[in-house]
Amino acid sequence: MNFITEENRIFAEDENHNLLCEITFPTRDEKRMDINHVYVDPSLRGGGIASHMMELAYAEIKQRGKLIVAKCPYAIAWFKKNVAYQDIVINVKSKPESEE
Repeated sequence: MNFITEENRIFAEDENHNLLCEITFPTRDEKRMDINHVYVDPSLRGGGIASHMMELAYAEIKQRGKLIVAKCPYAIAWFKKNVAYQDIVINVKSKPESEE
């Protein structure tokens, strides 16, 4: 899938320009960006596309030197499961398994 990165969005379209998937991350302030929307077309769900877009958005936001505020329910759940990506997330923290 060919992902297109814009200033506050990563997405993919089909050959007819129909939206297949997208993640949006608007700027909240000078230091923070929200991940507020993750969408995958129902015909493509379950294939790891949303997770891949989360990784892409994380890398883009980290490269910009910003912090992440996860606002979308999918983003919150994804960060809870993927502890290695929580270093720049300020509102989702998972305890190490030994502390639970």
